[in-house]
Amino acid sequence: MTTAGAGKKLSADVKQYLVVTGNYWAFTLTDGALRMLVVLHFHQLGYAPLQIAALFLFYEIFGVITNLVGGYLGARIGLNSTMNIGLGLQVIALLMLAIPTVILTPLWVMGAQAISGIAKDLNKMSAKSTIKLLVPSDQQGKLFKWVALLTGSKNALKGVGFFLGGALLALLDFVGAVVAMAAVLGVIWIASLLLLKKDLGKAKQKPKFRELFSKSRAVNILSAARLFLFGARDVWFVVALPVFLSSQLGWSFWWVGGFLAIWIIGYGFVQSIAPVLINQGENSAPGGLHVFVWALILTGIPAAIALGFNSSLPIEAVLIGGLLIFGAVFAINSSLHSYLIVNYAKSDGVSLDVGFYYMANALGRLVGTLLSGWIYQTEGLVACLWVSSAFIGLAALISLGLPRTVSNN
Repeated sequence: MTTAGAGKKLSADVKQYLVVTGNYWAFTLTDGALRMLVVLHFHQLGYAPLQIAALFLFYEIFGVITNLVGGYLGARIGLNSTMNIGLGLQVIALLMLAIPTVILTPLWVMGAQAISGIAKDLNKMSAKSTIKLLVPSDQQGKLFKWVALLTGSKNALKGVGFFLGGALLALLDFVGAVVAMAAVLGVIWIASLLLLKKDLGKAKQKPKFRELFSKSRAVNILSAARLFLFGARDVWFVVALPVFLSSQLGWSFWWVGGFLAIWIIGYGFVQSIAPVLINQGENSAPGGLHVFVWALILTGIPAAIALGFNSSLPIEAVLIGGLLIFGAVFAINSSLHSYLIVNYAKSDGVSLDVGFYYMANALGRLVGTLLSGWIYQTEGLVACLWVSSAFIGLAALISLGLPRTVSNN
């Protein structure tokens, strides 16, 4: 193949990846908005924090299953197919919730959330896996920057989705909000069916079902650390925090949605510039020691917020200030993890390793979500913060087993 021909082929791949990324961004907006809609709407209906957490139970459980099986599907049928399946399922999930509140039972909501969880993780796995195929293996600094940009932009849009959810609930009510989102995402899904024509990510050798579980020690260790890292975030962020802001501090839906939106947007921005913040050049990339050090720094932040609650300082100042610091440091931790899984994953059938890793991520979210409702309801927000700090400490210790340097694979 000539140089010109290779450049043309790469250009076509990049165009396909841009479509995947656009789909991922659009999906992320609806995912963030739907989460905020469910939390605020059912809190408004009088549901207890543990009951609200239970509404996300199937979302997280099916996220665990989807990441595991989705990686296998991506390697067999192509990442464009898994992306389109995810978009279509999210439209179905939204329409399932577009029924009158009087017949919107918790079990029905959990079923819709299950479908949404499957859809979300198919989209995430597809987008994260694709980037591995577009960057030469000897340019790990560039790969880190591309992964950081993708992850950061996604989370910034998720923050916009949080604000969108609070705004739509106030303007259109719950049913009107989910119908509007389903209509917009439906148009994007149709466009994706027309534009995504290249089978990115198909393994040369069709993987066997028993290959779902990673055989890489580095991937296994990173996955275990990821489980506790994201459990630490969600144990106080998913249910406890928005309910505390609404019920204890008296914030309106607009304030809760808006503040969490700004937090997530800032978090996404820090993720996208993580390579600059940790001073990684074009030809260098972080290794396991970076993961340990940044996790160790993060460990003390939830504990400091918890101690601040028992001090003479104003609670709002402690909580908001602590959240900003936690968000920035957590963003760097997450960005490091996201890069390393792409580096550790095998190029052939990349979605198998990425899917396994995000299965651990989903399991961490599941544990964190359930604990967020249960601990907040029984012990309060301070207890959630102490559990968060303990989880991050475990993530730091586990990450000591990671390779100190990265390899080109």
